[in-house]
Amino acid sequence: MSLNKFTFFVALYFGLVLNFPLYLRAKQGFDALSDINWLFVAALPVLLVCLLALIFSLFSVKYVVKPFFMLLTLISAAVVFAMYRYGIVFDRAMMENIFETNSAEASMYFNLESVIGLALLGGLPAVLIYKADIEYRSIWRELGHKLGFMLAMLLGAGAIMAVYYQDLVSFGRNNDDMKQLIVPTYYIGAAAKYVNQRYLETPLEYQQLGLDATQALTDTNQKPTFTVLIVGETARSMNYEYYGYGRDTNAHSKGYQPIVLKDVESCGTATAQSLPCMFSRMDRDNYDSARAYAQDSVMDVLSHAGVELLWLDNDSGCKGVCDRIPNETINLNADPALCSGTSCFDEILLARLDEILSKPIRKNTLIVLHVMGSHGPTYFERYPEAHKAYVPDCPRSDIQNCSNEALVNTYDNTIRYTDYIMASVIEKLSAINDKADTAMMYISDHGESLGEKGLYLHGAPYALAPKEQISVPWLVWLSASFADENRINSDCLQNINGPLSHDNLFDSLLGLMQVKTEVYREAQDIFAACRR
Repeated sequence: MSLNKFTFFVALYFGLVLNFPLYLRAKQGFDALSDINWLFVAALPVLLVCLLALIFSLFSVKYVVKPFFMLLTLISAAVVFAMYRYGIVFDRAMMENIFETNSAEASMYFNLESVIGLALLGGLPAVLIYKADIEYRSIWRELGHKLGFMLAMLLGAGAIMAVYYQDLVSFGRNNDDMKQLIVPTYYIGAAAKYVNQRYLETPLEYQQLGLDATQALTDTNQKPTFTVLIVGETARSMNYEYYGYGRDTNAHSKGYQPIVLKDVESCGTATAQSLPCMFSRMDRDNYDSARAYAQDSVMDVLSHAGVELLWLDNDSGCKGVCDRIPNETINLNADPALCSGTSCFDEILLARLDEILSKPIRKNTLIVLHVMGSHGPTYFERYPEAHKAYVPDCPRSDIQNCSNEALVNTYDNTIRYTDYIMASVIEKLSAINDKADTAMMYISDHGESLGEKGLYLHGAPYALAPKEQISVPWLVWLSASFADENRINSDCLQNINGPLSHDNLFDSLLGLMQVKTEVYREAQDIFAACRR
């Protein structure tokens, strides 16, 4: 076949097959209309094929055309599969999440269905592309034919847009999110934007914050403080017993009566955005990831104040938050009983905490435990067999093929196991009250969709994200001596009604650790209003 015919067939496959999530979304838009112009409906895939053929012609060059379109087809197949099965949108934020995912985390998404899906959507077409018998003309003849083909595609697209201009504008405005589903242009643009901002743009000048930070110790202080901050993973508040859920998912910790902060929203819908945002001085409305990497986090401000710090990570890394403070990442082969080589149960962090608590505590200390929590889709790998409280569960990564009952059981098991970790930390802190005033705080980075509205996992664009992905738990436990020494009224804290968000964490950590600095904002500190 000619190069133009080859290009058209590839565009046809992309336009009619690999964009089927786009057409499913378009159907929702058409279903909302009282009167449907079926000629306009039929013209949309023709318009898309013409535009893709026009763009693809730029890359249809001898020696380049086959490897380029084979790779593009394989990547696009993976994108389409994730869109269709999990409802994932591959915007710039999702690209940041993908680029910063480690291999162990990525492997969780591979299962028999995904392999078959990728083989059919990407592998088979890639083989056909490889085997295609393309007839190449001389350079000038090929160029002439290419220009003629591109002109024909341009005229075809132009004619459709001219005839249906008003329909396109109206339908596009009412369904603006559809552009995020166009394959491959949208995800490639999002990836290019991320790479440009992260690696190609001139780095921002690094900004240190809170260099004036000091610890405001009271005259009666006889013991140092020892605080553990547990940063949760993928925990949504609606599956917590504390927030009215009908199951005992907080069976382990409720005996300690932690303070439950209500109506809390995350800064993002994925770890790569939420984690640096929640520890940054910026709020969600003005958050910029490039700036976050180029300025101190609250952990740095605490370090400036002389607080003893350590970040222990059992998840996918601290996303830059702990780069300038002592930090440790759990070895995935550290303990055969708790680790599989690709992940470890969060109990592995308790053993490390025991080592720390066995040593003298001489300074005010903050330990951060970044837990694996409820990381999906392999929820069943987040808890040991002994903590399988709800059955039947879903022992597979293609969670969309499990019953809703099994999926929710599995997810609730992860929540209950994380609650066990929290209770264990509180128990350990209570045991050292003779040598330190102790406190524990837990907050999750983002929530999770479990099939509601056809969505799974997380990472939806924030403006469109359902409450399941942004409503997160925030719990606080204070020993009696910690509350007395820091003049905090626990009953007052329990009655804070919100709304709260990750925006409050920066200043609340400074307030909890009694750190004074010019970057502290009292209005954002949840403890300030309850300090006697």
